[in-house]
Amino acid sequence: MIERATTRLHVETQINGENTDYLCGPEQSLLEVLRDVLGLTGTKEGCNDGNCGACSVLMGSRLVNACLVLGAEAEGQEIRTIEGLAGPDGLHPLQQAFLETAALQCGICTPGFLIAAEALLDRESEPSEERIRFWLAGNLCRCTGYDKIVRAVQLAAERLRQAGQLREMEVPT
Repeated sequence: MIERATTRLHVETQINGENTDYLCGPEQSLLEVLRDVLGLTGTKEGCNDGNCGACSVLMGSRLVNACLVLGAEAEGQEIRTIEGLAGPDGLHPLQQAFLETAALQCGICTPGFLIAAEALLDRESEPSEERIRFWLAGNLCRCTGYDKIVRAVQLAAERLRQAGQLREMEVPT
């Protein structure tokens, strides 16, 4: 019987504003690390091949599917997951708008939609409906209508602008 050596990589990163380190296998996805190693189960596994967006996270300023990123690629990166969206004062305006407009049902896709919407609002304070739909196109929902999700993003953008919390960011698209 041939035994394989188990290689573990030590990764130092920042997740949701906290310095974090972990050990992962060279083939282990960031999604597996988040859920199975770090216990951050808010990021959902949907298709596990990059088609549904349920596992969307921010890596630096880039929106990525955690199932397509290796855990080792997080070395030195800033990662933001759904667990980092709400603040000490309560829900993020996106989360509140999703609740108020009934833009969620089963919840599997919701974290990915929220992170994708946050990525958009980090770049554009007044996105058009077309831009919102473009930014959310990588996220699939089988339960609810996309119109409610678009309306929730519009409502959150309006509230964030009124509160002076949105600023245009120069981020490569």
